[in-house]
Amino acid sequence: MGHGGNVIAELTADHREVEEHFARLRALPATDKERRTVLDEVTIELVRHAVAEEMYLYPAVREHLPGGDALADKEIQEHAEVEQALKDLEDVPIDDARFDQLVGKLITDVTAHVRDEEQQLFPALAQACSPERLLELGEKVRAAKKVAPTRPHPGAPDTPPLNKLLAPGTGLVDRARDFVTGRGKS
Repeated sequence: MGHGGNVIAELTADHREVEEHFARLRALPATDKERRTVLDEVTIELVRHAVAEEMYLYPAVREHLPGGDALADKEIQEHAEVEQALKDLEDVPIDDARFDQLVGKLITDVTAHVRDEEQQLFPALAQACSPERLLELGEKVRAAKKVAPTRPHPGAPDTPPLNKLLAPGTGLVDRARDFVTGRGKS
């Protein structure tokens, strides 16, 4: 969950974790019940990551980058699409053909989003922000991931201040549900 370092190192490490989950998911046979467990792990990681970015990374993008509002809005829209895909996948059985279709689209969309962040957004932010500011953002992102929701909530606010107010409570409820069901404890 927390990798350490500045915001770019933290989020890049998250990206590699998600890629590992995707590789595990792709490697499993279509009938393997482990697919649901791996998808739950992907969901938990993606939701926490997205919420933390929306709370701290994208406000910094708005503040420090030329055209930052448009960039942040684009990234948030991509998050909304991924979150809806995760929500859609919740009720699809692993042996349903839609499962593979939705997972394939999810992987394609997340991979494109990650590539864009790592090739465009992160380098621009590294140029615009001091190393101290990037470290501070890394600490805030790590703290946000600890209290963020673990399940998709497509209708939840995705910009400050409401996301900063509501995400911790939603996260608490999600983690309680996860505890009771054993979700994410592989």
